[in-house]
Amino acid sequence: MRPLPVGEHGLLIELDSAEEVEALHAELRRRAAEGTLPPVREIVPAAGTVFLDGLADPRGLIAELPTWDIPPLTSGDRPAVEIPVRYDGPDLVEVAALWDVTPDEVVRLHSGTAFHVAFCGFAPGFGYLTGLPRQLHVPRRATPRTRVPVGSVALAGPYTGVYPRSSPGGWQLIGTTDTVLWDPDREPAALLAPGTRVRFVPQETAR
Repeated sequence: MRPLPVGEHGLLIELDSAEEVEALHAELRRRAAEGTLPPVREIVPAAGTVFLDGLADPRGLIAELPTWDIPPLTSGDRPAVEIPVRYDGPDLVEVAALWDVTPDEVVRLHSGTAFHVAFCGFAPGFGYLTGLPRQLHVPRRATPRTRVPVGSVALAGPYTGVYPRSSPGGWQLIGTTDTVLWDPDREPAALLAPGTRVRFVPQETAR
């Protein structure tokens, strides 16, 4: 861990892998829940960092961090969310070619993967889901779309994501879901949070 003070009350902790970020984020939340973490306003994980805001004494926490024993996460540490998906995306055939499999095999491989939310961003409710092995990582599209429909299930690099609203985007679109990822009238508004375990459940595509 490489902790860096940010202003008077912030602390940015850099880590070497997404797995380390998730483990530290879980440990920070556990300590906050049991009252052994100094009061903090926000704990925000990203691809390679965790940011804490609202600390009274960031440097005091910096001195304490090296003494922590941070256990790795297991699947049992995360609640599970199932997302029904129709694998009808316009890039399904292209992804199949990149994976050197049939479109039906893309469905089997993707829906058979145990995903979890590494971090959130881009848009309210958008989670960056990891779990696909390295050989199934795919590049972003060379030319982004000006409009990606809400509910699109998409791939880019090591991540799977579901667009919570219509927006431009350059990810590979392999399916669609009617699941609502962001609802300001719901508590919590976001269906997915860092650490959430996710499985995609194939649905019949209308013919």
